Amino acid sequence: MRFGFQFFPDVTEPQKSPAAYYDDAMRLISYCDVYGYSHVRTVEHYFHYWGGYSPSPLMFLTAACQHTKTATMVTGAVLPAFNHPLQLASHIAMLDGLSNGRLEVGFARAFLPQEFRHFDVDIDESVDRFEEGIEQVQKLLEEENVTCKGRFHSFSDVTTHPRPTQSPRPPFYVAAVGTPASFERAGKMGHGIMAIPGVGSDPMALMKIYRDAWAEAGHAGKPKLMMAVMMYCHEDRDEAMRIAKPRIEGHFASIANAMSEYAGGSPSDAYKNYDKMREKIAAQTLESQIESMAAFVGTPDDIEEQLRAFNDATGGCDEVSMQVLYDNMAYEDAERSVKLFGEQVIPRFQEV
Repeated sequence: MRFGFQFFPDVTEPQKSPAAYYDDAMRLISYCDVYGYSHVRTVEHYFHYWGGYSPSPLMFLTAACQHTKTATMVTGAVLPAFNHPLQLASHIAMLDGLSNGRLEVGFARAFLPQEFRHFDVDIDESVDRFEEGIEQVQKLLEEENVTCKGRFHSFSDVTTHPRPTQSPRPPFYVAAVGTPASFERAGKMGHGIMAIPGVGSDPMALMKIYRDAWAEAGHAGKPKLMMAVMMYCHEDRDEAMRIAKPRIEGHFASIANAMSEYAGGSPSDAYKNYDKMREKIAAQTLESQIESMAAFVGTPDDIEEQLRAFNDATGGCDEVSMQVLYDNMAYEDAERSVKLFGEQVIPRFQEV
């Protein structure tokens, strides 16, 4: 089990400017090589302060890879629905080269109605755009002189440049939130899975669906699991709770705000029960997140105990992708947590 950073910006400009947020993030990323944090991950979102400072994960990670020589860069995730596959494949290969082959690419289908509306993309097409986009990007990265005739994008006899540094391409992940169909789809496709405990249905049952679909599809190797969680580590348990509670609850309030269009019901059959998911997200507390193994908060001993239970419950988690700078957290608080976790928690899991 390895531990990395996930950056999911959720601050408004009056709270923290984009320049200040990026500076805080890059300073934290510099600790990857000091303590052995395994990856740096960020999102793609638009038009809302929840995620809005990261409309281009590939651009963020291009900066990040200059601050660490060991950590893997991970898109968590790019959105095929809003990107042309020719451009996306080219940009992925460019970052693969800039990072010297330290890139892994997560894909997601997007779910915020306002993003589809502003990009003038039919939300009912989300699954088809997602699946076609991944297939075309994969083909463009693995092959030359590619011809594809798709429902949304078509091209003939084209080779994208640069070519990937990794052979045949960077590893892929598929992001899934809470629906069994998403986990089954990821398993059938043979890609790693990016999941979030404590948001959708029973995450452990969903992981079984994913692993069973992988096995039934006959893919070689072992499926790879990356879980997105919250983390705050402090020498004093009460102080850890005091600092983390308003920040974690503020983050979930931001998600609920971004999903406000689901308050009146789902706008598409492609997102059934997302109105219920929003209600669940809006009700999240620090305590409920810890209980559902989606937040790890406390002393190093507390967090070790929480993580060992988490690893057992998931049947083995390969990568724990930890939010370490969330809501309007002060840099000094985030830095203290990152250093303490690196010094006292990571070494305890080198054998797990």
